[in-house]
Amino acid sequence: MRLLIRHRTQFRYATSSQYLAQLVRMTPRDGPGQHVLEWRVCDERGRDLPEFQDGFGNVTHLHTLFEPHREVAVDAQGVVETRDTAGVLGTADEALLPAFFTRVTARTAPEPALAALAAEAARGADALEQLHRVLGLVHRRVAYVPGSTHVDTTAEQALLGGAGVCQDHAHIFVAAARLLGHPARYVSGYLYVGGDPDQSLASHAWAEAFVHELGWVGFDASQGLCPTQCYVRTSVGLDYADAAPVRGIRRGGAGQSMQVALRLTEVSAQ
Repeated sequence: MRLLIRHRTQFRYATSSQYLAQLVRMTPRDGPGQHVLEWRVCDERGRDLPEFQDGFGNVTHLHTLFEPHREVAVDAQGVVETRDTAGVLGTADEALLPAFFTRVTARTAPEPALAALAAEAARGADALEQLHRVLGLVHRRVAYVPGSTHVDTTAEQALLGGAGVCQDHAHIFVAAARLLGHPARYVSGYLYVGGDPDQSLASHAWAEAFVHELGWVGFDASQGLCPTQCYVRTSVGLDYADAAPVRGIRRGGAGQSMQVALRLTEVSAQ
C-alpha cells in the first residue's frame, strides 16, 4: 500500500507569544513494514525544519520562533509504502536494548486495577499468548470515547473509568505488559481508515512489546488487532511524553488553541 500523508498542526494564541521551541516527531523511518519514499517537515513560512535523532532513535525536528507571534504551524507531508507484517518488527536498527522499556513512568505506574488485569492475562501459556490476552482485555474493557481523558490521564485512571482514547489504550497495554515482565513501549503514528471522510483516527497511538522469539511486535488495543499495512510508525517512547507529535515551550501566548488537519490517501505507484 502506498499512502500520501498530509498533516498540519496550527497553534493560535489570544495574546502574543514572545518565544517558541517545539520538538516535532512526525517523520516515519524506513523499517520493517514501511519504506519512506518522500517526506518533508516545514514551519508556517514553508521553511524546512532542522532535524536530529533523539535517544529513542526517532527522527525529530526542531521548530523555533524568536519574535512576537500569535499563530504558528507545522506541516508534515510525504509518501510511505507499507506492507503487512502481522505486527512483527523484529530487532533491526534499535537505538536501545529491550530492557530499557521495562521502566515505569507516571502514566504507566503499576496500580491495583492494572495488576489485576495483568494477573488475568498471565494465564496465557507463553509470552505471545499473554500479550494477546492483554490486547483483548483492554479492547473489551476500555471504550473509545473522545474527550473522556486528557494527556496526563494515567493508565490506571483510564482503566478504572472504562473509557479513553488510543493514547490510553496504549498506556494500559504498556503498563500491563511490563507487569508481566515484557518490555513494552508506546508508539505514535498514523492509521489509514480508507475513504472515510472522518480522519479523526488517523493520528494514532498503539503499543509494542518484545517477544524473544520474534523481537518487537505491535498491539493496537484501541482497534483490537496487531498493526497491518494501514499503519505508519513515526516515533516510540516509554509513554506519550516521549513520542508525542508536537511538544514544546513558549513565553507568553495565553489562551492557546490547536487545530489539526490530517488526511491519508492511498495512491498508486507512478
